[in-house]
Amino acid sequence: MLCVGNSLIAFFDLGSCRLRRSGAVPLRAQEIPATRVLYFHFAMYDDFTAVDRWSGETIHCTYHAVIVAIATRHADAIDIKFLAGGRPVWLALPHLAWVKYKEQTGKSITDPLAIQIAGHYLKNAIETGYDNGREMYTLSVDETLDHLHAVMAEFGNTRAIPMMPRVEA
Repeated sequence: MLCVGNSLIAFFDLGSCRLRRSGAVPLRAQEIPATRVLYFHFAMYDDFTAVDRWSGETIHCTYHAVIVAIATRHADAIDIKFLAGGRPVWLALPHLAWVKYKEQTGKSITDPLAIQIAGHYLKNAIETGYDNGREMYTLSVDETLDHLHAVMAEFGNTRAIPMMPRVEA
């Protein structure tokens, strides 16, 4: 096993096959005999810690719920709830972001991806000092798409994004 940045790479030697990854930085001078490679990426935004810029306090944030806001507050948004240091924080992602992303890429924003987008925004808000203890943050379409692109740059593709965590009430 190797730890590289925020990633853990596990190699299992199950035969005489050799691992060749195009574009990958060589981990050792010689090739690694392996037939199975498991890649664990730890930059997840559904359960993370962030250090508050102003207080220096470490805040543990966990995803709690996804709610279509049309049903609760008659808004054209998806509300994603996190607990940040035990206090509830809601992040509203506008429905129009789903439409624009679909028009741009032909792909859909899934619930797990929306959770990662909201978590990325929340972590960034805490670490840059934008979090001032509000309970609700409303993202613009452009902010949502910016954070979506940042998440996709880290994960590479949607298959690397973890499924929605199960939250017990």
